Amino acid sequence: MSKSSSYTSRQSDENGNIDWSDEENSIWQELVERQLECIKGKACDEFFVGLDKLNLPLDRIPQLHEVSKVLLETTGWQCAEVPALINFESFFKLLAEKKFPVATFIRTREEFDYLQEPDIFHEIFGHCAMLTNPAFSEFTHKYGQLGLAATKEERVYLARLYWFTVEFGLMKKGDQLRIYGGGILSSPGETEYALGSDVLSRDRLDLLDVFRTPYRIDIMQPLYYTIENIDDLMELSKSDLMALVKEAMELGLFPPRFPPKNAA
Repeated sequence: MSKSSSYTSRQSDENGNIDWSDEENSIWQELVERQLECIKGKACDEFFVGLDKLNLPLDRIPQLHEVSKVLLETTGWQCAEVPALINFESFFKLLAEKKFPVATFIRTREEFDYLQEPDIFHEIFGHCAMLTNPAFSEFTHKYGQLGLAATKEERVYLARLYWFTVEFGLMKKGDQLRIYGGGILSSPGETEYALGSDVLSRDRLDLLDVFRTPYRIDIMQPLYYTIENIDDLMELSKSDLMALVKEAMELGLFPPRFPPKNAA
């Protein structure tokens, strides 16, 4: 979140609107149409309920105030316009204030299939539908509050919880799995992969294990953590998360299930 970006975020005018180009709106439309087809039977019910509430336009990038209006009415959240990348301090502060950071740029066609940086498609399509859910929104809010008060070292461990839930979380639906993490929901490749047969492991979410699990952002995940239902997140938000962070710091990390970056 603190490295330099190859993208420059757009700034809104005095009315809170961004004048997106025809090409940018076209990219949005193609991304949304492709991903709506990809997540059929794979995304969790709560995501589709939230998507209906948001009623996102297909033919243009939504304005942030349009999305914020729905979020405020449902769970008290709103979107916050941010640069392409922000530091941990700003990130946690926004979440603690129930403001979801949205980088106001959209990927180029050269990076249409994969983008390491979170663009407006990832943030709005991948995350904002879930923020209409009370359990998910409360978990995210509590996470922001804890992160804001945490030390630099503790935040590194907390980041793993966000990664394996908000970004790459799976949940049960009967004897099947469904996706609720925005990092999967906004990526066709990850959507297919996460529910496929090549994943090394899908483990029941254990907080201490999550805090001790290394991850890489530039590969398909070798491990996903699953919850039984969305209300599990509400229960997790009531746990003494920082006590578990301290325990994880004492125990140390598990061996990574992936090769070092320079060997991958």
